[in-house]
Amino acid sequence: RQSGKEPLMYSQFCEYIRRDEQKCRATMHIPRKPGEQIEVDWAGDPAHIIDPDTGEITDCWLFVGVMTYSQYTFVEAFMNERTGNWIKAHVHMFEFFGGVAPMLVADNCTTAVDHKKSDWYTTVLNTTYHEMAEHYNVAILPARVRRPKDKPNVEGSVGKISTWITAAVRNEQFFSLAELNDAIRKKLAAYNARQFQKKECSRLSLFLGEGQPLLAPLPATPFELAEWKQATVQFNYHITVDSMYYSVPYQYIKDKVDVRVTDTTIEVFYQHDRIASRRRLYGRAGQYSTITEHMPDDHQKYLDWNGDRFRRWADQIGPNTRKAVDAILTSGKVEQQSYRSCMGLLRLADKHTSQRLEKACERVLSYTDKPSYKSIKNLLAAMKQDPDAQLSSEAVEPTQPRGVTRGARYYGGNRS
Repeated sequence: RQSGKEPLMYSQFCEYIRRDEQKCRATMHIPRKPGEQIEVDWAGDPAHIIDPDTGEITDCWLFVGVMTYSQYTFVEAFMNERTGNWIKAHVHMFEFFGGVAPMLVADNCTTAVDHKKSDWYTTVLNTTYHEMAEHYNVAILPARVRRPKDKPNVEGSVGKISTWITAAVRNEQFFSLAELNDAIRKKLAAYNARQFQKKECSRLSLFLGEGQPLLAPLPATPFELAEWKQATVQFNYHITVDSMYYSVPYQYIKDKVDVRVTDTTIEVFYQHDRIASRRRLYGRAGQYSTITEHMPDDHQKYLDWNGDRFRRWADQIGPNTRKAVDAILTSGKVEQQSYRSCMGLLRLADKHTSQRLEKACERVLSYTDKPSYKSIKNLLAAMKQDPDAQLSSEAVEPTQPRGVTRGARYYGGNRS
């Protein structure tokens, strides 16, 4: 009005705004190369299975993976959208495609991205998802939050899957996840084999002809889902995982370690270095898996304490020492009672030489058939002062029990 022009009506003003806004909504076609990229996401509409006993209906969520160039699609149903199924779906998808593309565009979901460590400029993948990417040598590019055009092919395929698969099986009853996935595979095969409207080929033929030959081969073994935990090394140099005990080198006692748990393996890491790896234990709780090299030296020596080891050690000194050790080992109710005596006896060779110990054992055995560590030690001490010394009667342990007999006078006479 101030410039003398006629003002616009509200509807006309909105029309001009709409036209101007459309000019800012320009889209760009990004050409894709065969076998270059895969897009993955969860479908919005769930399928259903029925409990045959109770009739309860349970939702099943559909994982969708699409080859960007050929639109070749993979679909599988899972009971939930948790990390385990998210990883399993990727493993099955790579097997379905028969190879791996260099890039994978994923949804910005919590099973893929660690939102606490990520920001708008830097995206940090979850540890398990990152491990899977390393195993298959694929670069994962999470889409931006609320930016469906970052993965338009899978978003479009989700809508088509809802029509071709979810709606097609809606009126059918499935009593297990396996039955549902069998039906999905049949519908999916028909969907991939269907001709494009504007191309003289199908998703299947385009993928087999141009996409699949360019995929990287699958690794020798599929990725095994792993769970990460944190544990503290106890004073017995073991950590606890699901009520089972696994040893680590004793130098890490009271340190916090990261534990990678799979169905078959337990791996222990300290500051990103692997310090132990073990087969996972199952069955009775409280089982121990211990590696001898993880133990301190004195603990390792204790494990070596047994009768055969002491006998072999005595054989290196001489036959009389072997006889003395045999006699000591059989002197108690159980062999373990005499291990300390045998250890002390054999260490006398370090203090008095093997020749002196052999000679002392020979002398002791000439006096008694039940030698002891104490009697041999006393004789060695005496031999050190006098090489020709003999055992005193106090040094030799009696072979028969002794007692004190008071006699009849003690019991019958006057004791005052």
